Amino acid sequence: MEETTPVIPNHLAFIVDGNRRWARERNLPTLEGHRRGFDRVEKVAEAAIDRGIKFVSFYIFSTENWNRSKEEVSYLMDLVRKNIVRLTKKFKKNNIRCVILGRKEPAPDDVWESLMKCEEETKDGSRGTVAICFNYGGQWEIADAFNKMRQAKIEGDITPEILAQYLYHPEVPPCDLIVRTSGEERISGFQLWRAAYSEFLFVKKYFPDFDIPDLDDVLENFSHRQRRFGH
Repeated sequence: MEETTPVIPNHLAFIVDGNRRWARERNLPTLEGHRRGFDRVEKVAEAAIDRGIKFVSFYIFSTENWNRSKEEVSYLMDLVRKNIVRLTKKFKKNNIRCVILGRKEPAPDDVWESLMKCEEETKDGSRGTVAICFNYGGQWEIADAFNKMRQAKIEGDITPEILAQYLYHPEVPPCDLIVRTSGEERISGFQLWRAAYSEFLFVKKYFPDFDIPDLDDVLENFSHRQRRFGH
């Protein structure tokens, strides 16, 4: 029987969900779930690029997450502070580019500066791109694109092709497959523009439990899908 070449998504996107529930079910502090989830982002990102995926993105902090408790938000900011320098060095060593999709305000200045430094120091990475969606909202991304077009004094009709040029990092392509962990079945404003023709997969596992075999299952699932793009 002739083997078929597996179909690999060009852009695999993750809605990282279930960190807090993972911790509660193990009688651990909620914050420990976030720490474990952050570690998993690094592991899954590298494995995805090892498998030939050119873009992998992670929704780690939304524009609505500022409404969580001050303790939780503060811990999440500290997680970024403690890990972004190490991640920058690792991505640079492994020839991986990192970009940030999101807004600066109201993130702490030092956190945002460390994220921008990660972008700058990994900009020449050619094996693949990891997109971190931090302080990100899909509606905000589109609104910000319109604001940029207004500042650029764009004249005439606005087409989808024109608007796409003003998204956060417009070189990041549409999502081929969006995976949400934890069993929830909604997209929570994630990459609304890039999700127009995305495939979706909702996984019951909490993200801290999502491992390399689960990634391979996701890719196997995608490989058997037929994408029609309206045809």
